[in-house]
Amino acid sequence: MFRSHILVCGGTGCTSGNSMKVYDALVDRIRKEGLENEVHVTKTGCFGLCALGPIMIVYPEGAFYSQVKVEDVDEIINEHIIKGRIVTRLLYKETVGEDGGIKALNDTNFYKKQHRVALRNCGVINPEKIEEYIAYDGYEALGKVLTEMTPQDVIDVISKSGLRGRGGAGFPTGRKWQFAKNSPGNKKYVCCNADEGDPGAFMDRSILEGDPHAVIEAMAIAAYAIGADQGYIYVRAEYPIAVQRLTIAIRQAREYGLLGKNIFNSGFNFDLDIRLGAGAFVCGEETALMTSIEGHRGEPRPRPPFPAVKGLFGKPTILNNVETYANVPQIILKGADWFASMGTEKSRGTKVFALGGKIHNTGLVEIPMGTTMREIIYDIGGGCPNGKKFKAAQTGGPSGGCIPAHLIDTPIDYDNLIAIGSMMGSGGLIVMDEDNCMVDIAKFFLEFTVDESCGKCTACRIGTKRLYEMLCKVTDGTATMEDLDKMEELCHYIKENSLCGLGQTAPNPVLSTLHYFRDEYEAHVRDKRCPAGVCKKLLRYQIVADKCKGCTLCARNCPVGAISGTVKEPHVIDASKCIKCGVCMEKCKFGAIIKA
Repeated sequence: MFRSHILVCGGTGCTSGNSMKVYDALVDRIRKEGLENEVHVTKTGCFGLCALGPIMIVYPEGAFYSQVKVEDVDEIINEHIIKGRIVTRLLYKETVGEDGGIKALNDTNFYKKQHRVALRNCGVINPEKIEEYIAYDGYEALGKVLTEMTPQDVIDVISKSGLRGRGGAGFPTGRKWQFAKNSPGNKKYVCCNADEGDPGAFMDRSILEGDPHAVIEAMAIAAYAIGADQGYIYVRAEYPIAVQRLTIAIRQAREYGLLGKNIFNSGFNFDLDIRLGAGAFVCGEETALMTSIEGHRGEPRPRPPFPAVKGLFGKPTILNNVETYANVPQIILKGADWFASMGTEKSRGTKVFALGGKIHNTGLVEIPMGTTMREIIYDIGGGCPNGKKFKAAQTGGPSGGCIPAHLIDTPIDYDNLIAIGSMMGSGGLIVMDEDNCMVDIAKFFLEFTVDESCGKCTACRIGTKRLYEMLCKVTDGTATMEDLDKMEELCHYIKENSLCGLGQTAPNPVLSTLHYFRDEYEAHVRDKRCPAGVCKKLLRYQIVADKCKGCTLCARNCPVGAISGTVKEPHVIDASKCIKCGVCMEKCKFGAIIKA
């Protein structure tokens, strides 16, 4: 029995900040002090508050230490572990009460509105030890399914729960499983989409890093429901920690008899293999993903037939993403009504978001469907840094749209997001403030889509390229008002004629910004001005004479000699020479240089 437990985040965010060196230093120091039988150190998955990493929590006190460095380890051991005095300078400030005592994490602003279902074990267990997963009811749902339920019973529970696919489209999971079960065939497959290619999205990665057995258990349950005996997890090769922990988890599940032949002596056989993706965004589309697993170039196939009828290797197949599967064991154990009690009428349960961009609390959040954007951005995320005003939020990555500030009280669910021109997507939520140019944002996502198009269909291959070129004309100041109308027309053509979801949703960032921020587009076209001061070719740097002290610092640092003036006299910028590098503005100590 240990008197102290130290949990160190082993997710990608914290490991990039050397959390594993902190872990090694803790283990080494505890060994040197002879405390191995009193203090236990565990590496876990993501705690969620990525902005504060590396993170560690010491129990039983619940001391939440943030931004821990290797050089802090000796102080934590000496003061906290040996002398019992918490190192207050390293504590996450929100966990410190007014009386100086430690507040529970669930009482902090970041956590108190969250409800963890898919993330329930992340930051709690060691993902590389199956025993810890089992201690938290792991594989109990699989045992219940194989010993007490028929395949149809399983599908009925999932259907009744209202679980919809968390990968983007929100298709009812139970209905998908029913289609596959009803499809004739002596060979069927279960696949997991862990490709997660959206910029700014890291929900699935974090689940695989923090709770890989939940996905394995859920896929076994899905296989039993539809009559499959083989599964594949298609995961990005750029997720090395997730791949490593998945590999360990699959090996452990086989050793425990939870994968393989005659699981739980039920006569049910099921095994899993990993397939690595090479970073192609289009392979997040279900038919392209299956084509890649088959060993071919990852290109989408026309539908119908849908994968539930003819999928992997031409056999009936179901494909769900990581987060969808992570909900399944809890639904089986706690019941459909429990899950359906969360969320909204048409969007049940919770949703995990990767919160990023211009936000204080960058990280991973899981909230009930129906939570408003305001609650996510201000109550959980802490608002925009430096007192900046919230301008917009991008949901759904390159497939989604930009939600403007006046719609901040919109409850987040599948139907509401579609109604306002965006979509849930896999769960990336990028926050933008007043310094973001919405035309530039649309151009960023279009450039990504152009690069990631597989080129199979003309509408996507050529259409997105032409659309991107039009956006470049806008940001360069060479577009006309007629070009804006042509852009909108081209958007609808691409949506209606593209083969797969990548092309069909590619114009969404453009359409949503044209709809909500048309004034910015018109400023670029008519006034040759970028209101946010982002688009370089439309920038003009000016020196405010009343503020300029004539210190010459700007002139001395200008790389092209575009600034002139005498000491203690206002300086001027020669626009014909200026390369708009911004060095003068950075160096000025008096705020005398502005973007015009």
